[in-house]
Amino acid sequence: MLHLIERCFGDKLKTGGWLAKLKEMIPSYGQSLIENPALCQRVRAATAEVLNIINVNVREIESDSSLSAVYDLMVIPMWCVGA
Repeated sequence: MLHLIERCFGDKLKTGGWLAKLKEMIPSYGQSLIENPALCQRVRAATAEVLNIINVNVREIESDSSLSAVYDLMVIPMWCVGA
């Protein structure tokens, strides 16, 4: 969906003020969550708060072997969710 907006309304994103609104709605827009672990943690924490779920911290899992089984259950292959 975002690619469609970028392709069809690129001029609005650059000069029409859409970019600010898009970044307000999606704070990580245009940034890599893989390359920016701090941003990834902030996005995950905000998402967990909105969804009222526990925010799993990968560092905690790596240091606590009792949590690793829980984490393994949480990592669902994309083919399981129809992507």
